[in-house]
Amino acid sequence: MDLGLTNLRALVTAASRGLGAATARQLSLEGASVAICSRDQAHILATAEALKAEASRPVLGLAGDVSDPRSAEALVEQAAIALGGLDILVTNAGGPPSGPFEALDFAAWEKAFHLNLLSTVSLIRAALPTLRQSRHAAILTITSYSAKQPIPNLVLSNSLRAAVIGLTKTLANELGPSGIRINSIMPGWTRTERVEELMAARARQKGTDVETEIAAQVAAIPLQRMASPEEFAQVAAFLCSPAASYIHGAMIPVDGGAILASL
Repeated sequence: MDLGLTNLRALVTAASRGLGAATARQLSLEGASVAICSRDQAHILATAEALKAEASRPVLGLAGDVSDPRSAEALVEQAAIALGGLDILVTNAGGPPSGPFEALDFAAWEKAFHLNLLSTVSLIRAALPTLRQSRHAAILTITSYSAKQPIPNLVLSNSLRAAVIGLTKTLANELGPSGIRINSIMPGWTRTERVEELMAARARQKGTDVETEIAAQVAAIPLQRMASPEEFAQVAAFLCSPAASYIHGAMIPVDGGAILASL
């Protein structure tokens, strides 16, 4: 199936590894020209070179901190200039630290707010003027299945991801008349570097090992395994593509059936 992504221009944030890198890779393999960013300049440039070599498509690596509104605006501007415009924006950011409510101070909440909610606001605000010039404009927010089913010990992520879902649904109403589609993916447990780090932290607390903690986690997933980043990225590329031209305001779980609610 041709997704119609050839020569479309995309910015994917927090894309030096994990879900962001996998999404950028899939968009690039489907023919898009892609800009990626992260705070680590050396890492993002290395990721960009690897993606460029694999897909033989333009991949631009940019260093910047999406939790800073001025940096987020600059990243969008640099990507749009380098690519000659933008058709696709994928908003992604690293997860905030784990911990129960009473263990997290106000500074942790403020940092998580800037990282996971305000970054999405800043990136979309900065990108809208350019996206309005595209005939295939699409925004994808990456959230978490915890927006529907909170994950123990992740109160910061549970709360801020739900806020991004609310923003996404609201913008679907506001941007739809302009032809700008916006959707969200709610990933479940996916075997990324961050999940490995979370499992390692659990293992240290319990005196076990990473594989034991992963086995305990997947026991609650109907498919009995974690997703691969590639499985997530294939859904992301589809939702960003003209092939998904009538999917708008959707919150798509890619969770192996982990969300127990029927609606």
